[in-house]
Amino acid sequence: MADQEKNTWGARIKRTFTSVLPVSAQRRGQCIQCGACCKLPNVCPFLKSNGDGHIYCRIYPIRPLNCRKYPRTPSEHITADTCGFHFEDS
Repeated sequence: MADQEKNTWGARIKRTFTSVLPVSAQRRGQCIQCGACCKLPNVCPFLKSNGDGHIYCRIYPIRPLNCRKYPRTPSEHITADTCGFHFEDS
């Protein structure tokens, strides 16, 4: 499935409901604050920039589970080209 097809409100709702499930054991890396996941499928109202290109979340300590756990599985990792997370093969 193309990234464009995965970047929909339906996919967002699915990620929200499945965010209560555990993160894949194959996930490695860490958030590099690229902000790409904060734009799925629209720009989050809590995403801010400090003017020098650095972006941040204004509610980071209390962000929702779907934000905390993105990407939870390889199939929902549609920001792989910019994201600091990756998945190892089994």
